[in-house]
Amino acid sequence: MLVDTHTHLNAPEFDEDRDDVIQRALDAGVERMVVIGFDVDTSRMAIDLASRYEGIFAVVGIHPCYVQHAQEGHLADIERLLSHPKVVGVGETGIDLHWDKSTYRLQDRFFRKHIELGQRFNLPVIVHDREAHDEVLSILDTEQASDMSVVLHCFTGDLAMAEQAITAGYFIGFGGIATFKNSNLGDVIAEVPADHLLIETDAPYLAPAPFRGRRNEPAYVVKTAEAIAQIRGLSLNELAQITTQNAQRVFKHL
Repeated sequence: MLVDTHTHLNAPEFDEDRDDVIQRALDAGVERMVVIGFDVDTSRMAIDLASRYEGIFAVVGIHPCYVQHAQEGHLADIERLLSHPKVVGVGETGIDLHWDKSTYRLQDRFFRKHIELGQRFNLPVIVHDREAHDEVLSILDTEQASDMSVVLHCFTGDLAMAEQAITAGYFIGFGGIATFKNSNLGDVIAEVPADHLLIETDAPYLAPAPFRGRRNEPAYVVKTAEAIAQIRGLSLNELAQITTQNAQRVFKHL
């Protein structure tokens, strides 16, 4: 069994064939999919999908690129959604300094609030980090996030950052970038301790080779798993067992 620990089946790119996409994933052996919210509406949609499919689970939160659109009370809405039995995490949250640095203070405030919710509800926090490695690690440290489960999703940092994250107890998620010929992640993938390793798609984004440039979907997590297994000198079955066990440790009811 494989687990796609980070997918956006709630994105509009799947509106025309969402059920077919889910069935292709199941047929490929991807028996668990964690659907991540961008905002309140997509968080509710993640819960709706989780309610309809046994193998789908929801994470709810407000993405750092969406904080400027958040209205008064949206964080309270997210807090209420956390009580749903198929909600298994908070996020995605974090810092993105690629698209709009002007919202940094607001991103910082929302990030800290999501961490606090994760601590209070005993749920993992799913972290988005784009061109903000130092800021993300600093905020996590300040908020004492090493006392909880944290996933650094779609990891793009270097080995030094990975070592710092591992020391803090965080999990590291790798997606389609791991299959790219120009990726610099090989050393990191090889060195991350097995019990901190997760796989994901981030679908519909960042499709792995040989699908690069196309819409990504959960079934393609198999290609990422194959690439990581090769780097680590493992069989696909061994890699699947390791990452599934880790996903079940992070997401308690998976």
